[in-house]
Amino acid sequence: MKIQNAFRVGLFGGLGVLVAVAIGTGVGTLATILTYVGAALFLALGIDPAVSFLQRHKFPRWAAIVTVLVAILAVFAGLVLAVIPVIIDQVNNLISSVPDVIKAIQRDNTIQKWWDGSIPWLKFSDALTQVQDFLTKNIGNITGGLFSTVFTIATGVFGVIIVLILTLYFVASLSSIKRGLYQLVPATKRDKFIDIAEQISKSVGRYVIGQGALGLCNGILSFIFFSVLLLFGVNVKYYALLAFIAFLFSLVPLVGTITGSVIISLLVLLFNGWPTVILPIIYYVIYMQVEAYVLSPNIMNRAVRVPGVVVVIAALAGGTLLGVLGALVAIPVAAAVLLIIKQVVVPRQNEL
Repeated sequence: MKIQNAFRVGLFGGLGVLVAVAIGTGVGTLATILTYVGAALFLALGIDPAVSFLQRHKFPRWAAIVTVLVAILAVFAGLVLAVIPVIIDQVNNLISSVPDVIKAIQRDNTIQKWWDGSIPWLKFSDALTQVQDFLTKNIGNITGGLFSTVFTIATGVFGVIIVLILTLYFVASLSSIKRGLYQLVPATKRDKFIDIAEQISKSVGRYVIGQGALGLCNGILSFIFFSVLLLFGVNVKYYALLAFIAFLFSLVPLVGTITGSVIISLLVLLFNGWPTVILPIIYYVIYMQVEAYVLSPNIMNRAVRVPGVVVVIAALAGGTLLGVLGALVAIPVAAAVLLIIKQVVVPRQNEL
């Protein structure tokens, strides 16, 4: 339709802007749900290579899915039964020791002595009075913050449950979802699209498995290291909790291992003091070299391959947009973009 009236042009342009704003608002409103869907699809792609492996060994797809899911549940059950009780016990010991530490500090006047020696121009009693006044005036905000924290934790637990349910659905129906998506592509371009999509799917799946394997390596080796120290009489407090922290942080690409190592070293320094912390520092310096030059190349050699600078930029951008989940997903997304550029954009440019 040819539009010659300036009013009509403005009207249609305004309607276009309103539609764009409405779409943007809808996406913003559904951001949490879209994050859950993206996380579930990401995990499903990570599980799919194991399902495909079993299918290639004469397993029916339903039997392969059930076998993989049972294996994953067994691993988590073993983690819960073997590690979580130790962590809970150590966390309870930590919490129960806090009042004794506070009483000891109050009895010895440690804080006041340090304060009088470091900040002699400000009386300790005046500072304590100001802190008490601040807490009294802002008790409502503090209470509201506590309720907000509890609500955030409950929301996170609910989100984990939703992601697990969606992951089960995506794993069970991933093949049909792919077929439906492929049918939307024109027949002349379908083969090329399927080829690139399968490469991306396999790369993402291998990336998820590889990152999880690196996390397990760090967690298990950390637990073994602290257990060996215990056999030699060096009792690192809360070592199971520290090993679990090592596992969690190693799931974060690029900076997770070094960040977790720094946090663990600081906790050992806090709980055990200066001489003991030297051993974990030496261990994690050695471990990071082994991970960088032995574990990571061998585990991730068939996963996504992304230049270092792209990894940094992708992780920062993903973390800014979606937090830790965004940092996890950003690297395979960047790998997918690079793959599309390499196999689609560059050949077209070469043909011009």
